[in-house]
Amino acid sequence: MSGRNTSEVRILCSPGQLFLQPLWDQLRAWDSFTQSPLFAVLFSITTYVGCCLPFVVLDVLCPWVPALRRYKIHPDFSPSARQLLPCLGQTLYQHAVFVLPLTLLHWARGPAPWPREAPELLPLVRHVVCCLLLFDAEFFAWHVLHHKVPWLYRTFHKMHHQNSASFALATQYMSAWELFSLGFFDMLNVTLLQCHPLTVLVFHVLNIWLSVEDHSGYDFPWSTHRLVPFGWYGGVTHHDLHHSQFNCNFAPYFTHWDKILGTLRSTHAK
Repeated sequence: MSGRNTSEVRILCSPGQLFLQPLWDQLRAWDSFTQSPLFAVLFSITTYVGCCLPFVVLDVLCPWVPALRRYKIHPDFSPSARQLLPCLGQTLYQHAVFVLPLTLLHWARGPAPWPREAPELLPLVRHVVCCLLLFDAEFFAWHVLHHKVPWLYRTFHKMHHQNSASFALATQYMSAWELFSLGFFDMLNVTLLQCHPLTVLVFHVLNIWLSVEDHSGYDFPWSTHRLVPFGWYGGVTHHDLHHSQFNCNFAPYFTHWDKILGTLRSTHAK
């Protein structure tokens, strides 16, 4: 894009777009890579590992820094290398064997050209929140079904519950069917809402972070469930209870579906 065209785009942009336009211009400058099939796989893996890494470091430091234990839900538990490495290996294996081929199939249809203009800030936020709410509802239904039907649990979901005390790298320790289901919900929602590509990237980063945080085993004063008011968001304590008791707290993030179906349980009720 020439300097003149860039200026024309920025003149036509609203203030909300101007806020995001420099970032979007940088991404578009790399469109030969960002629209290749490798980008989706590398973006997913690096985002996931990047979100897990701070918690892995904390787990390594925890035996040597006793002050960290006050924030751990299970103060006496730290994952060993024999637990961490299979989880990381499972993530890399599934991305190589399942995610990459599916991405290649999608890419073979021809990538859609990216728009020149960035999204406005408020629509981006609105779409991200809507995607999270939709994902929360979809996975809640999937999750309840795969706990209530014994064959589905044994065949597809039991793998994720092998670690009763969860930790960050166990977030994606799951069957291929479960990983495919989560990816399908992600892509379905951004397609239904016709999200801007930058919105899609922001949603994927946030969704991965929230999922990792839920499995991290750390309850900090700045954890998401402490920042969202009125108990609307369950967070790490909510999901950890699901891993220990199995029959409650099926929603990944928010609490309203568990309240409606009577499956919400708090740490105070243990």
